[in-house]
Amino acid sequence: MKAMILAAGLGKRMRPLTDHTPKPLLAVGGKPLLQYHLEALAQAGVREVIINTAYLAEKIEQFAGDGNRFGLAIHYSREPEPLETGGAIYRALPLLGEAPFLLINGDVWTDFPLPTLTEPTLPDSALGRLLLVPNPTFHPRGDFSLSASRVGLATDAERYTFTGVSLLRPALVARYPERRSVFPLLEALRPAIEAGQLEGRVHHGQWSDVGTPERLSQLEQQLQSTTG
Repeated sequence: MKAMILAAGLGKRMRPLTDHTPKPLLAVGGKPLLQYHLEALAQAGVREVIINTAYLAEKIEQFAGDGNRFGLAIHYSREPEPLETGGAIYRALPLLGEAPFLLINGDVWTDFPLPTLTEPTLPDSALGRLLLVPNPTFHPRGDFSLSASRVGLATDAERYTFTGVSLLRPALVARYPERRSVFPLLEALRPAIEAGQLEGRVHHGQWSDVGTPERLSQLEQQLQSTTG
């Protein structure tokens, strides 16, 4: 199985920390966020990883290299400018192939065991499986509802927050008829959800969207308390 790590964003909300460092290379708990993902993917048995790059791309490529030191083969999908999550996947389709792949936002952190997202095998009728968490305080309304493992858009049901970790079929984006060169993954997720083609799984462990300096600091304190 292949995996893709989204790492091309500008990290505007993290400035000035991201003025000279791409967000996936911000360190927490003694190592960059990107390293956590690479190590977790290798441990999960993934051997081939695609990383999309744009902003400060050379620093990400210098850090990760060809992936050999992580036990991985890393390929880069270089973007002239950040293409957002959907556009990034579409550009990387030739590298991804046709089989389901793991997708991870480069600016999240979690203790979720990745192999469990691939089990059981994704049904032929499903275009993906999203990892969700109970809504954090900074996102109280959540993103999606969940009923009998099916992801929904209902606003009158209990909702969960999308973690940025998922198992997707490339066809989700490849067949999305309204795609442009730059578009968010959410646009392709919506019609799949409406068609009942997305599964969901809730993680009750640790997860952090490292979207602001404050949340980065909170995660650092959390990791120090668990290791100290």
